[in-house]
Amino acid sequence: MSVFSQPSSVVRYSSFFFIALALSACNKTPQGAAPQGMPAMPPPEVAVITVKAQNTPVHFEYTAQVAASKEAEIRARVSGILLKKRYQEGQAISAGQPLFVLDSANYEAVVNNLEAQLASMQARLNQAERNLSRIKPLWEQKVVSQKDYDDTVSALQISQADLKGVQAQIKQARLNVSYTQINAPISGVVGLTQKNEGTYITGSDVLLTTISQLNPIHVYFGLPDVEQQKIRTLTANGLFKAPSNNQYIAKIKQADGSFYGTTGVVSFTDVAVNANTGTTQARAELANPQYQLRAGQFVHVVLEGGERLNALTVPQRAVIEGPMGKMVMVVNKENKIEPRPVNVGEWATINNTESWVIDSGLQEGERVLVDGLFKAMPNSVVNPVDAATLAAKTPSAPTAAQ
Repeated sequence: MSVFSQPSSVVRYSSFFFIALALSACNKTPQGAAPQGMPAMPPPEVAVITVKAQNTPVHFEYTAQVAASKEAEIRARVSGILLKKRYQEGQAISAGQPLFVLDSANYEAVVNNLEAQLASMQARLNQAERNLSRIKPLWEQKVVSQKDYDDTVSALQISQADLKGVQAQIKQARLNVSYTQINAPISGVVGLTQKNEGTYITGSDVLLTTISQLNPIHVYFGLPDVEQQKIRTLTANGLFKAPSNNQYIAKIKQADGSFYGTTGVVSFTDVAVNANTGTTQARAELANPQYQLRAGQFVHVVLEGGERLNALTVPQRAVIEGPMGKMVMVVNKENKIEPRPVNVGEWATINNTESWVIDSGLQEGERVLVDGLFKAMPNSVVNPVDAATLAAKTPSAPTAAQ
């Protein structure tokens, strides 16, 4: 199932349960009886809930890793001496902002040379046009030969082609000049500079720095295939309802246990299962305007929006972890404590109480002990009281001011 941290109460209750079980096995005194000359003690009062089926919103929790929504490697398109860096490492920058300046003198010289060639080619073209305008009337009057006319036309076409070739070279040369100023292709946070001023940069083979777009941010996690198969089965049986368009809400739980202030959505789920991990990669996307989440950070992602239909739930503190798996303490019709193994499913929050969805092991209407485990041993008789009623009778703890 989902990745959850084991509550400390489970370990505490588990240890007590097995100690109590051993003691109850050795205890030969009948229930309710007392040593000779002592009055019988009344059954201890314990808090119970009555299990009932209800539609319950559930959530899933997975280990995840933060990644930039976009990453760009900054490289030069042309070679040259790196003259200047125009940013601070770790700075937030905008798309189009200048980052580096290379020496452009050689490329500007090429542009000047080609522009001179362009002027020469333009003059030749003008001459060819004038020659054609003079010879064409003579050709029409049969004064000049067809060969002379054809040669004049060919000379004009060659001049036109030469002119276009030089114009294309000038366009490329001007691009090379513009490439000596390297601008940010995306907005984001600029990383560590790999080359300093004065270094000769040999074109795109050299990495200058990187830019990571952290707003929005992406969070990647794996969906266990076993769990996904279970959800598909529950959905087919009418026991699970996914959110509209399968758009789960994603919350990010940080390393200190606090939740990141902005929620997001699951924007991508792969169709393939990783053969090594048995999981399907998924991605959540959420706003990160203050760059509080950073690429590479490990977090937990909590997905909300799913609903278990006609589900049985018990509070987290009622579930005990044992060597044979999870179990609860059921108060049977004779008011005796009965250990009951259960299979748990998803987590749910009911009335601000973290609860387990019980897949099997309990029936609707059964009573489950939630508080008072230390007062009762397995097979002992207790006085069950509804947990809500008992909580209403119990005085609240005094505040620090009181």
